[in-house]
Amino acid sequence: MKKKILFIVLSIFLLSCSKNETAPENSIPTLPESENDESVKYLALGDSYTIGQSVDASLRFPTLLIDSLRNNGISCYNPKIIATTGWTTSNLLSAINAAALPDTFNLVSLLIGVNNQYQNLSTEEYTLQFEQLLQLAIHKTSGDTTNVFVVSIPDYGSTPFGAANAAEITLEINQFNAINQQITEQYGVTYFNITDISRLAENDPTLTAYDGLHPSGKMYKLWIDLIYENIKIKVTD
Repeated sequence: MKKKILFIVLSIFLLSCSKNETAPENSIPTLPESENDESVKYLALGDSYTIGQSVDASLRFPTLLIDSLRNNGISCYNPKIIATTGWTTSNLLSAINAAALPDTFNLVSLLIGVNNQYQNLSTEEYTLQFEQLLQLAIHKTSGDTTNVFVVSIPDYGSTPFGAANAAEITLEINQFNAINQQITEQYGVTYFNITDISRLAENDPTLTAYDGLHPSGKMYKLWIDLIYENIKIKVTD
């Protein structure tokens, strides 16, 4: 008997800027025991930008991505989110190792590094730990790099919180993004540059949440417009 297999294909190239089902905070989906389950099982790894600090849970970018897939007829579990505001690469590594996650996800995203920059941690440490995190992300899809994507670090120098030190913040965010982009491309993983989108907040206050620092739901929607446009779902016999 022929079985239909669903898998995610992500475009492997650098991209630059060109109703909701709310998942409980850090919700843990009930993953199927069957390897033939065709639903999308999404693991989102990161920090405040992934957990959606200062926005409703329905407006987090991982939730918006799952909503977009569901709205186009794709069966999805609620996203599993491993992220907390303030986390560095070291914090995220520890959390993943402690979570004892299965290796049965068929979509994994990684966005991490702003707190390394904010805490003045070294780029050498970031380089080492970001690569370890990317390796773990790939491992969680049973080694399928096409089902992993990395999101660049937003530039919070474009927010009211960072405005006074905007030039320095932008310079350092660019340095950290150069590192994560190089490693991502080395592994053949898709890289989404949302940093240019984040800089639109400088002239549009509606793109920043009420805390004056984090993205608003409107901003996250712009990210998903970019990401979803370049995710292809294929079902083959």
